[in-house]
Amino acid sequence: MERWGSASPYHLSSSRLPLPFLRPGVDSSKDDEGDLKATVTGLDGASARDGAEAGATGKSRAPVSADIRLLGIATEHLARLGPKRVTVVAVAAEAGMTHANVYRYFPSKDALLDAVAGRWLRDVETRLAGIADAPDPADDKIERLLVALAALQRDALTNEPNLFSVHLDATVAARPIARRHRVRLRSLVERVVEEGITSGIFSARDRERAIAYIFDASYRFTHPLAIQHDADVPHDLIEARFGAVIHAIQRVLRSGVL
Repeated sequence: MERWGSASPYHLSSSRLPLPFLRPGVDSSKDDEGDLKATVTGLDGASARDGAEAGATGKSRAPVSADIRLLGIATEHLARLGPKRVTVVAVAAEAGMTHANVYRYFPSKDALLDAVAGRWLRDVETRLAGIADAPDPADDKIERLLVALAALQRDALTNEPNLFSVHLDATVAARPIARRHRVRLRSLVERVVEEGITSGIFSARDRERAIAYIFDASYRFTHPLAIQHDADVPHDLIEARFGAVIHAIQRVLRSGVL
């Protein structure tokens, strides 16, 4: 199994995090996720544009595109049935099309479910980007970013277990949506580390080693597999342990040992 940050990613809960969920903008990255580009990245602006145009012209909203409609149906089926019981045939039937037509938009059931999870991951990434861009000291931001990453996933495990299951499976299997998410997490952590080094808060001599250390040290609390493993551990105990790890990360980054 691939380590969470190897490709280079207590007392707060997600309800106390300062930034609201925001719909992300268009992602122009070009990678092996062509099946998601037209759905996950195009999804977020479509509804807002349609609504704005309808309000401005007084006309009724344009019909929802097929891929967005399929994602909406798949999202409901996933929440109600779980990933194993979701079928492309049932999603297609509710959408009023053949299952062969679904494959024009999503090449497989995994791609369809990953696109559903990808919408949530983009919300998570937007929340974390808001923390990384905040006008706070870098040592405070690295704490808030790690706490948010852990809390948002724990909340998903509790409140949306079927969605979390897709996220977990995609991560363990290193599917494209998980690889892209990991790249974005690493970019956010790198941004904070670079800011800390530039401002003199961090004394890390090797940026790459510092980033790897952050992900390695926080793995037990931020990787979805570890989060599921600790699902039955009391929340206050998890917070206490994670708080100690975060303080250790901050001390190492300040000390210049890396």
